[in-house]
Amino acid sequence: MARHTFAAALVLIVLVTGCARQPGSMQASGPAPTGAAATGPGALGQGSASSRTATTEYTAGARPKLTGYATTADLQDIRFDFDRYDLGSEERATLDRHAAWLEAHPAAALLIEGHCDERGTTEYNLSLGERRAKATANYLSSRGVRTDRMTVISYGEERPLCKESAEECWSRNRRAHFLLKQR
Repeated sequence: MARHTFAAALVLIVLVTGCARQPGSMQASGPAPTGAAATGPGALGQGSASSRTATTEYTAGARPKLTGYATTADLQDIRFDFDRYDLGSEERATLDRHAAWLEAHPAAALLIEGHCDERGTTEYNLSLGERRAKATANYLSSRGVRTDRMTVISYGEERPLCKESAEECWSRNRRAHFLLKQR
């Protein structure tokens, strides 16, 4: 009887602690990866959406309030290759400019939206969009942008810029998009 009570208590503890976390918080812990895919302290895995091992653990946080954010011409979208979330040299250069802009505007809070093209399942694209947004936030953090100024969200394939089924269009949809609000 005691064994069953202990097992039931253990299952309850696992369920409660396993369900307590929500994505969206930018407080990272854990070691930074090494190699070309590393995009800064606490960066995510190797840049391929099919590599499921993340070296960053995001802690619990309330669902972000998305009111008050607006698009700005000061921060341009960055693009991603198909099925990837690693940052190329052009994207890193764009993010370096964004980090400088954010340093000059310390009252701005940043929302980073991760987007995908229409290929893949809804669940897969939501996960990939989140990885894209987090890789972007990790890189900005490595350039001095405080994590408490950033919120990430994934829209997967749900908010395309272009709706045609062609590579040129799909490449425009694989992006991180930036919105700002005053804190």
